[in-house]
Amino acid sequence: MTHYRLPAIVLHWLHAILVIGLLWLGWTMIDLPKGAERTAAYTWHKSLGLLVLMLAVLRLYARRRQPPPAALPGPLWQQRLAHATHRALYAFLLLAPLAGYLASSFSPYPLKFFGLAVAKLGWPDEGLNGVFKLAHLYFVWGGALLIGLHVLGALKPGGERSAAWRRMLPGRLFKD
Repeated sequence: MTHYRLPAIVLHWLHAILVIGLLWLGWTMIDLPKGAERTAAYTWHKSLGLLVLMLAVLRLYARRRQPPPAALPGPLWQQRLAHATHRALYAFLLLAPLAGYLASSFSPYPLKFFGLAVAKLGWPDEGLNGVFKLAHLYFVWGGALLIGLHVLGALKPGGERSAAWRRMLPGRLFKD
C-alpha cells in the first residue's frame, strides 16, 4: 500500500482544518475586549479543542487497526525525522487540548461542549489554572512549529519525497 486509506485521509484533513482554525481563533480571541464576542470565541475554542482531543483518540485507535503505508524511500535521517515529527504531532494533538481542558477545569467558568455541560476534574484555582494555561500555550507554539515542519516535509521537492503530500489526498486522480 502506497497511499493512506480514506478514513485516515478524512481524519487527517478534518484535524488539519480544526487545528488551523483553533490556532487562528486562539490567537485572535485573546485580544477581544471582555464581553459577548469574547465569551463566544472562548466557548467555540473550548468546544473545538475538545473535538480535536476526541478525534486524536479516534485517530490513534484507527492507526493501530490500520497501520500507515510504508515510509517513502530516502535517506535514513529523513525517515527518522518524519517518524519523530508524526509522533510529536500526535502528542501535540493530545496534550494541547488536554492542557486546555485542565486549565478550564481549574477556572470558575462552566465548560461546555457545543452547549452540553462537561464535567471538570478540578475546582476554581488560579494557580493551577495558570500552570495549565502556560502548558497549553507551550504545546500550541510547539505544535505550530511541528505543523510547519510537517508541511515542509510533505512538500519537499526531489525524488520520491515530492510525492509525499499526494499520499494523503483521496482518490487515484492525484497518483504519480
